[in-house]
Amino acid sequence: MPRFLHLADIHLGFDRYDSPQRTQDFFRAFYDAIETYAIGGKVDFVLLAGDIFEHRQIKPAVLNQAQTCLKVLNDAGIPVLAIEGNHDNRPFGSNTSWLRYLAEGGFMILLEPDTSHQGEVIYQPWNEEEKRGGYIDLDCGVRVLGSYWYGASAPQAIPQLADAIKTLPPPPPHTVMMFHHGLEGQIGRYSGALRYGELLPLKQAGVDYLALGHIHKHYTVENWIYNPGSVEANNVEESTYERGVYLVNLTAEGIDAQLKQDYYQRPILRLCITAKGKETTEEIEAEAIAVVDKAMNSFFTTRGNTPPSDQPILELRIEGKVGFNRGDLDVRRLQQQLKQASNALIFLLKFEASPVTYRTSLSHQSSQTIIEQEIFSDIIAANANFQNQGHMVGQGLSDLKTRCVDGQSEEELYLFIDQLLQATPSE
Repeated sequence: MPRFLHLADIHLGFDRYDSPQRTQDFFRAFYDAIETYAIGGKVDFVLLAGDIFEHRQIKPAVLNQAQTCLKVLNDAGIPVLAIEGNHDNRPFGSNTSWLRYLAEGGFMILLEPDTSHQGEVIYQPWNEEEKRGGYIDLDCGVRVLGSYWYGASAPQAIPQLADAIKTLPPPPPHTVMMFHHGLEGQIGRYSGALRYGELLPLKQAGVDYLALGHIHKHYTVENWIYNPGSVEANNVEESTYERGVYLVNLTAEGIDAQLKQDYYQRPILRLCITAKGKETTEEIEAEAIAVVDKAMNSFFTTRGNTPPSDQPILELRIEGKVGFNRGDLDVRRLQQQLKQASNALIFLLKFEASPVTYRTSLSHQSSQTIIEQEIFSDIIAANANFQNQGHMVGQGLSDLKTRCVDGQSEEELYLFIDQLLQATPSE
């Protein structure tokens, strides 16, 4: 019974949030996953379905991370079969890439179909001496087919790939194909995804297991399309996605693909405060501190003393309505304060609340003076510090405008403003 491990979207060299430890997370997750489920699971082979690297151009340390992980598999005698993704595909006009470098070094089998002079797709068997080929028949009874990153041309490439598959010699009992692309309907705000019907030619050509990548969320469709999601979350939003690696058994009865997630992944906490519009900046800051403190106490109580490598990424979102100008809250200072207090690896503060707006109902017969007074009152009442003084201050501002129009002196205007402020009680 053939057994393999299917991974995708590893993104070695991830460098967002400007955190060296975060970059190390992606190496640690990849290493732990293959050690736990490839070595520990005694698989026959490993599939890497695209986006092994975060960037096309990588640093020496990132290349070393890839070689370290692949050597573990090589030393265990486990073949590593890979394709390129949109992050690590070869630059336009180039015949090489870092994946090609790793293949020529014997670290992986990079499966890439050829193209004839007439533009037709051709699948050549893997040549161990030349380190090239589009497919390989493994001793465990599985044919594995590769592909490129096709992007927007994927709908046109699929029928050509299917036709090329049909011309191959009779396959072993099982046929697996790697394809880096997304299927529509799996996540929102994603354009360019393939429709299910566009992938069907591959099934009709004999593909039993289509190993996808690209979308960082796990999904399975019709017991032949499988996407494990990314090995590690690339951002806080992805922390809500179910993702991991597939440990797959191919049996005479069908496919047994189990999503595995029990390996190292950086913990991510997402918190939210909903402002009601009556709080001052000081009250919002105090609530933020209390919410973060409670969450971190619970986190450390559950996990105990955690080393820096296990410190969480923490996001706090402030939403709703606030009764002050957005600029009155020093978001940068508050973020720095909360990061220090929480001991989080990365602290993200997202201030997404909007100012309170008041709109007094006015009749069409209202005079200009009344309209002015109500506008001033609404502006003042929207501030949490002056909500109960809106009408009085609004009327005073209307009077001030009238005094200016009447040509009162600056001394008289300043005296009037001073009397207005003294009459306004502080809260």
